[in-house]
This record gives sequence, structure tokens and C-alpha cells, in this order.
Amino acid sequence: MENVFKVLEERGFVEQLTHEAEIKELFQKESVPFYIGFDPTADSLHIGHFISLMVASHMQRCGHKPILLIGGGTATIGDPSGKSDMRRMMSREEINHNVECFKKQFAKFLSFEGENAAIIVNNGDWLLNLNFIEFVRDIGSLFSVNKMLAAECYKQRMEKGLTFFELSYMLMQSYDFLTLHDKYGCKLQMGGNDQWSNILGGVDLIRRIGHSDSYGFTFKLLTTKEGKKMGKTEKGALWLDATKTSPYEFYQYWRNIADEDVRTVLCLLTFLPMEEVNRLSELKDEHINEAKKVAAYEITKLIHGEEEAKKAEEASNALFNGQGSLENMPSTQLEEKNISILDAMVKIGFAPSKGQARTLITQGGISLNDEKVSDVNYILSDSDFKDGFAILKKGKKVFHKLI
Repeated sequence: MENVFKVLEERGFVEQLTHEAEIKELFQKESVPFYIGFDPTADSLHIGHFISLMVASHMQRCGHKPILLIGGGTATIGDPSGKSDMRRMMSREEINHNVECFKKQFAKFLSFEGENAAIIVNNGDWLLNLNFIEFVRDIGSLFSVNKMLAAECYKQRMEKGLTFFELSYMLMQSYDFLTLHDKYGCKLQMGGNDQWSNILGGVDLIRRIGHSDSYGFTFKLLTTKEGKKMGKTEKGALWLDATKTSPYEFYQYWRNIADEDVRTVLCLLTFLPMEEVNRLSELKDEHINEAKKVAAYEITKLIHGEEEAKKAEEASNALFNGQGSLENMPSTQLEEKNISILDAMVKIGFAPSKGQARTLITQGGISLNDEKVSDVNYILSDSDFKDGFAILKKGKKVFHKLI
């Protein structure tokens, strides 16, 4: 059995562990059932979940058993971690729909067959019908409110106000770990580093009840060198669903990352051997673009498949190198050719309003068929649609085909 700790450590995933020596020993001598939680707050996973899926995949490849916990119960409350306001409460119907969407995306990373087959569980199965009095007596009595309020996930909410509803999130997540420990022999909870306080709660709960085989492990969040979360685009989150973020847009995001983020992305979001990661990461100046192309292709292939990755690559080459096909560029069919440049920009998502579209033009940020647009009142005409289409460009890297 390959030592998964060495794999995760070498690739830069490891952040915090509750019992480091014991965890390392555990990985070496047995297959460890572990769980990672996903709150179904949308009908698709986004790039923030990508790290969790990669960790789960590495774990399974090294012989350990993934338990993917869908927060069908906790999503009705919402994790306050990293949030300045209380989350919108969701209906059970919304949650159930989102759960079904998640399952299809999990299958791209994990196997649900074989000796260490992944399983999916929904904490709504045990949380939604809890007896409140029994729960606060048996579980709540084991938690110190003073200690909970010292946790980072709650401290940052104290000024605006923290409801008891949200305060109970840590108890619920901890109870999840206990339930999975008792039912599936789950010994390890894993999650992003922002989940450290909640993970500690679960590890401590199991040990207070009398077991000694509960452990916590947090992994790196996907951030830039400046510490900002990756995956934010002008249209919002970078989704793993092709209908929300097209394969081309997905590819272009990774093609355009900062030079200093190339190594992080190659380590965390691809399965390339570390020898190749090291080679690509050492490229300098214009040669670093080779590494970005490899990263964009490999990541897009993981999420959308090889065929879509090739199409996105071809479209990118056509735009930047004059080679390849424009067929796969993001495009919009216009109902009429004689549309104002402002309306066209809003329609394709280059700007949320005509006011902001006007600002982009006056700042010199918009080109039509490689010609800078300076007239905010410009109306597109037949002459702009050579070969039946026109190419609108924002800045140096965002293209759109108008048909």
C-alpha cells in the first residue's frame, strides 16, 4: 500500500493534523475509512470542492475508503465558517435535487466498486428526525460553549450576531462523525483548513464518549500566492458543470493563471507525476506558458473529459496563435445584426449593465474584430460579420463570437 501521507505531503495538500504520529502510522498499516463533507447549496460542485475531490481520489488510490457525506441536514442551517451573514435556508426538495447532481460529478474522481469502494451518505437521514431534548442532553452536554465561541468560525460572527441556530452547526457536524464512526468504522474526518474547528469538535466528541480512534486532517484551500481564493470569475464561481461554466471558459481560467500559481495548480489539481510538475514549474519567462497550457488541458480533461479539453485547447490556440478552429469559442446567436455595442456586451456577459459596458469602452478595454472600439454609441452592421460572425474581445484574454 503506497503511503498516502507522503503523496499528499509532497504535493502540498497537508495543513493541520490532530494526532500526526498516529495518523502516519495508521496510513501505513491499514485501510482507513475517512469522510469528507459537502453541503449541497447549489446544483453543481464548484472549484472550491475540487481540492476535496482530489484528496479523496489520492486516498482511494492508496487503498483507503472514501465516505462522501452530503449535508442534506446541515444544509438546512448552513455552515457559518467564513460567512459574515446567515445563509439562506433551503427546502428539502432543493437539497435532494442538488444531491443527485453531486453524485454524477463524484463519479469522475472516485470508484464506487471494489474493495475500498466509495460510498455516499446523507446526514439528513439521521439529523432531520433528531429528538431535540435527547440530542442536547447526550451530545450538547459534552460541548463547552466558551470553547466553541473561541473558535475562529464563530469569533468572526460575534460582532454582527450569531444565532443559536448557527451555533448548533458544530454539534451537528461532530455528531455526523460519531454516526459514521459507529456505523462504518470511520476513523478520520478530512476537510479544508477552514473546517479545523468543526473537525476538532468531532474528534473530541468521539474521544469523550470513550473511543481513541478518531482523527482530524485538514488540507490546503485553493488560493493564489496572495492568499485569495481561486475560482472567482467575472460571472461568479467557476463551476464543474458544463452548463454553468463552459469547458472553454474553464480551460481559459487555468490558461491565464499567474506565473507564481502554476506550481500550486499542477500539484493540487492534476495527477501528473511530481517529476513532470517540477520540470514545468521551473520554466521561466515566456516558457511558463507551456506549463499553463499543460495545467489547463489536464484540469479540463479531469472535469469535462478528453474530447472537451481538446476542443477548448483548439479554440484557445485559434485565438492566441492563429492556429486551430474557432468552432468551440463561446458564442451567441444574435436575433439581429444591427445591435448596439453596449447591448451586445451586456447580452454576452462582458458587463452587467450598459453603464459598466460604456466604462469598459472608454477605458479602451473592448475590441471588435481586433479593432479597438472607441464609440460608445457604435451599432454593429453587416460589414462587422465577415464569414457570418464577429469577434468581440475584452482586455487581452476574453473572447466571444457573435453570430
